[in-house]
Amino acid sequence: MTGRVCVGAVAGAFGVRGEVRLKSFTAEPEDVAAYGPLATEDGARTFEVTLVKPVKAGFAARLTGVSTKEQADALRGTRLYAGREALPDPGEEEYYHADLIGLEVRDTGGTLLGRVRAIHDHGAGDLLEIHGPGLKQTVLLPFTREAVPTVDIAGGRIVADPPEGLF
Repeated sequence: MTGRVCVGAVAGAFGVRGEVRLKSFTAEPEDVAAYGPLATEDGARTFEVTLVKPVKAGFAARLTGVSTKEQADALRGTRLYAGREALPDPGEEEYYHADLIGLEVRDTGGTLLGRVRAIHDHGAGDLLEIHGPGLKQTVLLPFTREAVPTVDIAGGRIVADPPEGLF
């Protein structure tokens, strides 16, 4: 498990007074501002976040130290991280994406299928992007109880029962 979790990203400036358009990756979108100061991926900058109002696909927000449109525009694409200690513990059968990325994926017979490269949600549920030996391209595995019966974070592995022909 990593010490920090990505909880949001700056999508660009909102208006001309230094506000940003902030995308939230938290279960309750407005909680993105509740996890204390958020840091950039490299940890070089830290921001207190104040949500101003909801906007399409996120929030208009103020970040400490950002007071002009140019400063806000310069942050476009910046991912914001919270310390794991500030986040609630995931419930049973719940996982932080950051904990799943990099896990080894094996089928029910023990054959290595690959590793989780990313998690995607296109509206119909999460998909695990798996890359591994013998795969010409990544495979998207539905993250359902049927296709993924076992997630062992401590053991660093996922047991998958993929649909026929997926791999």
